[in-house]
Amino acid sequence: MEGKLDFSLPEKKQNNAITNLVIIVLLLILIGLSAANMALRPARDNQAPNGTSYSLSAEQTKQLAGKLAQRNLYIRAANLWKDYLAAGKLADAERARTLFQIGSLLEKANLYDQAIEYFYRSEIVAELGELKPQINAHIRNCFEKLGKFSALRYELMDRTSLEAAPAAGAKIVAEIGAEKITEADLDTFVESDIENQLEPMAPFMTPEQLGEQKKKMLQQYKNPQAKQQYLQAWLAQEVLYRQALEEELAEKPEARKLIDQLTRGALSQLLMNRELASKINITETDVQTYYAANKDKFIEPARAGISHILLEDQQQANELIGRIKGGDDFGELAKQFSKDESTKEKAGRIDTEVQENSSIPGIGTYEELNKKIFAVDAPKVLDESFKTEKGWEIVKVETLTPERQKALDEVSQQVISMLANQKRQDVQSSYIEQMMDKHNVIIHTSAMSGAGLTEPKETSAGAIK
Repeated sequence: MEGKLDFSLPEKKQNNAITNLVIIVLLLILIGLSAANMALRPARDNQAPNGTSYSLSAEQTKQLAGKLAQRNLYIRAANLWKDYLAAGKLADAERARTLFQIGSLLEKANLYDQAIEYFYRSEIVAELGELKPQINAHIRNCFEKLGKFSALRYELMDRTSLEAAPAAGAKIVAEIGAEKITEADLDTFVESDIENQLEPMAPFMTPEQLGEQKKKMLQQYKNPQAKQQYLQAWLAQEVLYRQALEEELAEKPEARKLIDQLTRGALSQLLMNRELASKINITETDVQTYYAANKDKFIEPARAGISHILLEDQQQANELIGRIKGGDDFGELAKQFSKDESTKEKAGRIDTEVQENSSIPGIGTYEELNKKIFAVDAPKVLDESFKTEKGWEIVKVETLTPERQKALDEVSQQVISMLANQKRQDVQSSYIEQMMDKHNVIIHTSAMSGAGLTEPKETSAGAIK
């Protein structure tokens, strides 16, 4: 007998309803726990591993950003300022200042394109008079660092077209395309170069001494001619630098090699300067003692102001000497007869003074003539003419200043330099030897001796001369 298939559903048992109810309750509990977990997640995210909350207020965020910036963690500091912006509603002025702060930090982190964006954001949010000159300067620097000089030209055109009346130092002294170089810019370039020149001496000088020396060096640029020469040299270097960037010369292997060598030298020097500064302390007493013991090194030699008449032959020279002794005016005779075109219209006067036992400006190095100049009382014409490579010279000693002892105030910087050089050798030698020991340097002098040559004597690694 064949079996029949049973397609009927099994009879529901009574306990199935209870099971379903339990499942539903459990699902509801799980959903509730998930919602609670999501709600609590931000709070847990702001907790340290031990459960202590580290969520910061707006003021604390600003303080932390400032501290990170002080430690040169510029990107982290910029991110915190961004958090500060997002934390709450700020007035436009405060938002503009914060955006400017972020731009400045990104610039320090060498993220120049991002920095430009935030400077733009700051201007768009609010145009603050206190920030405008700073933003101009920062944007210019960022474009220069990026090597985008065409963009910089247009940027400057946009900005200068909106400039108000020029302030002090705003006089234009040069232009590179649309870029204007002002007197203030030029002064900044000069000052920066002087600071670089003083850098090697900075470790041995007090801030007051450094400032005084800087002032003295700046004095030479009070002369318009000196300033013009500096500007021309700066412009020449600047256009060559810009062209090199446009041609991507910095990416060339030979450029990278040279830059690496220069970087090594600069960092080595900075490290040594730091070590010297920590070991060498030159006091005012040191300066006074050294000066007193070495006064002979600080004597200004005798000097004389002279005029001359250059002639072609001795006979004419002797005739003019006779006329001068007879009462004719030396200056008028110089204008009439001298062959030196650079001095004849000045009555034969040579602008630079002659120093004892040195070359004679405008004439040459003649020891005998130098001695004759300092053997007479001024004003006086030398009794005899003197033969030189240019012809026959009639010389008049206009002024005569005897040698003198320079005061300590005049030579204090020179004394500091001498003292520093005196102490530098010992400190430098000791420190280099210390570093060579630290880095396990071994010099195999025997390996460098040539065949058949006497082997060089072993020397200490630190004894570098």
